[in-house]
This record gives sequence, C-alpha cells and structure tokens, in this order.
Amino acid sequence: MAAVCCAGDWLLTCSSQYLVAVNIRQSREPFVFDCSKAEQKPTETEAENKSDGGGSEEKGSDRILACTISTSGNYAALTDDNKRLILFRTQPSWQCISTRWVVRRCTSLMFSQAEDELFVADKSGDVYSFSVLEPQKQGELKLGHLSMLLAITLSPDDKYIITADRDEKIRVSLRQSPYNIQAFCLGHTEFVSTLFVPTGHPEWLLSGSGDGTLKLWHYETGRRLQSINMKQLGFSQSSETDAEKPQRFAVSRIISSPNGRHVAVQCERFPSIQLFEVKDGSEELLIPTEKLTLPHAPWDMAFDSEGRLWVLLQNKDVTVLLYTYSQDCWKQIDSESADLQRVEEALSTQWDFFKDSVGVESRFQHLYKVNFDNMASYLQKKQERLQQQDQKEGKKRTGGNGSQSNGAAKKSKNERKREAVPSNCS
Repeated sequence: MAAVCCAGDWLLTCSSQYLVAVNIRQSREPFVFDCSKAEQKPTETEAENKSDGGGSEEKGSDRILACTISTSGNYAALTDDNKRLILFRTQPSWQCISTRWVVRRCTSLMFSQAEDELFVADKSGDVYSFSVLEPQKQGELKLGHLSMLLAITLSPDDKYIITADRDEKIRVSLRQSPYNIQAFCLGHTEFVSTLFVPTGHPEWLLSGSGDGTLKLWHYETGRRLQSINMKQLGFSQSSETDAEKPQRFAVSRIISSPNGRHVAVQCERFPSIQLFEVKDGSEELLIPTEKLTLPHAPWDMAFDSEGRLWVLLQNKDVTVLLYTYSQDCWKQIDSESADLQRVEEALSTQWDFFKDSVGVESRFQHLYKVNFDNMASYLQKKQERLQQQDQKEGKKRTGGNGSQSNGAAKKSKNERKREAVPSNCS
C-alpha cells in the first residue's frame, strides 16, 4: 500500500520500496530514496539479535511498512520489511543520518512533539524508543502488549503514549513510566486500525476500527464521548453481489485540519472521504458534513499547514487531488494551482514506484475475527444423520432396489399357504 503524510514544506509519499518527498512551496527536485540501496545489516548484528531473542524472520523485499514526518517537517523516518529503521534530516537538504535495526517488523511510527524521540510499534506488541538527537543509539524497550500493535500516537504534551492492538484494546500509558497505565479505552469489537489526537482538542482521542466505527474518547479517563457507525453514513455494500452478506471494512485513516475545525475519515476500499465538523458544547461533538466522492479509490490523505486536503489516488492519470475549505464547503482545486502541478508532475514522473501498490489487498484483511456458530453446525450434522437413518430404513423396507426383502417375501408365501389349507372341523 502507498501512504502520504505532510508537514512543513514537504509532502512525503511512499510505496513499495521507494520514498518520494516533494516540496509543495518551492520548485525543487524531489527527494527519492530506494530502500534496496540502504545499508545492509551486519552479520554479527544478526547473530547478536538471535541470541537476544530477536526475530528469525526471512529476508524481506525492502518494502516500506510505515513512514512518518515530524511536526515541524525537519525529520522523517521509515521502516521496511528488512527491519531497518531509517532516519532522515530534511533541512537544509534531505540527508539520511542513521540506519538502525528493530527486533521485529514494525507497523507504526511516531515522533514526539519535542522531536527528540521516535517511537516504533511492532507486530509482536512491543514499543521501542529511538533517540533522534543521538541517531546511532540503539532503541529502548518501553512497553508491550500481548497482541500485535497496529497504531501508536502521543498526547500533544508528550505525557502519554497511546497504543492500539489487534485485540480491540486502546491503552494509555505514561511516557516517563510506561509500566503505569493511565486508562484503557474499550468498546471496539474488532481490531483498532488507527488513532489520532485532533488538533485543538489535546484531551480527545479519535479511533477507527475493523468494526466500521469511528469513536471519540476522553483518553485520560477512558470515557467514550461519541460513537459513529460509518455504515450509516453510506459506507456499506459496494455491489449487488455482496448484498446478501455483511461487508466488513476498517476505518483506515483519521486526520484533522490544523485549525482543529474539520476531521477527515477514510475507509478502506471506498472511493470517498467523509468530513466532519467539530462542535464544542453539543451532544454530538463530531457532525458529519460532506462526503467527497473520488474518481478512484484513495491510498491515503493528509492535511497541509494551510488546511488543504491532499488525496493520493490509485491511478496513473490522476495521481493526487487537492481540496480546500471555502464558503462553508469543500472544493476541489483545479490543476492550475502551482502547488498541485508541482506534486502531480513529481508523482507522475515516479509512477513506476507506485504501480506495484495498485490493487494490493488490504493489510487488515487477515486481522478480522473468525466466528464459529457451533449450534448451527451441530443442528446441520444432526439433520444429516437423521436423513441417513431414514435412507437406510427405506432401503431395508424395499430391499435396496424397490422390491420386497427376502424375509418379507418368505413371510408372504407362508401366509398364502395357510390361507389355502382348510381348517379341520370336528
């Protein structure tokens, strides 16, 4: 899958094994990084990793699993399926400042607001902290879950680490002492796929899940403030062939505008984006406003510092769309925009990096629960046994070929003889 994030002057995209960074303010050459040419893991480090209980996974394909950019846009990072964690400095020009290795393949990355630490969540359920100021320093284990971690974020004051896992749990831990759990946010019925603390409301947490819901929390207390079923907003069966069975989908992305007034939500496989307006002091804190209908399914989306919404599409001819909020509605910016032209040109030139991600199956597909209805299975097997018994009894009565059995035939013959012999009269 391809992804996009934006901070400062940079729009950062990644797909397959490539990272492409485009400056949306200036006409500069895009920065392109190929993970296949990154530093390889030393043999002795591999041996040490195994002795320390590290993963023994097969060699990866250099595919990028997650990427992120710091709030100021001064740092960026990515991790790939070869368990590399690569840190970049973006100013005054892009530079790879370190390549470090993680124990397990990672699922999510997050810079602290102070930009001094990079937090990494992996598929075994652990969170590691890597120093940004000391780019060669190895990571430090911070906390762990009992199941795969899918998302991580931090509170705006860097006080809390918030993590979400495959088993529907959202945990709020103190950053300085992660063994102290502040709260749990419980209520999803499937894996929690994404987390976001909206701008302007540092006490709120937004979460999306494989159960197709968007939930709003007061994360410090674990109290749920609002729950929105995305199916009720038009995210439901996309074809008549799927109408007989309930369609499962995950909320794959949640972001908010820099001014905190708008929240955008993306659901996997749907060519649309739902927008909400944030209302303070009302029962419904998130009010659905508009749904942006897209010409193609989106990979990802991001707000820039001006509050414009960038949408990365799975299409070579239309690679990216740009929306802005004007006159109480969201409007698509035409192709005459210099910023849009700059990004379109860069992504179109590098389209070969993205084409392998078109139509790739969802990364959430294998995370759903598998439900077994034991009673229905039992009743079905019982009905089959009764049918088999009826068939056997029917064959016994008919001799298996529609005629009477030998015993029945003999009995009928003897009865006929007795009827033919007259009884003795005295």
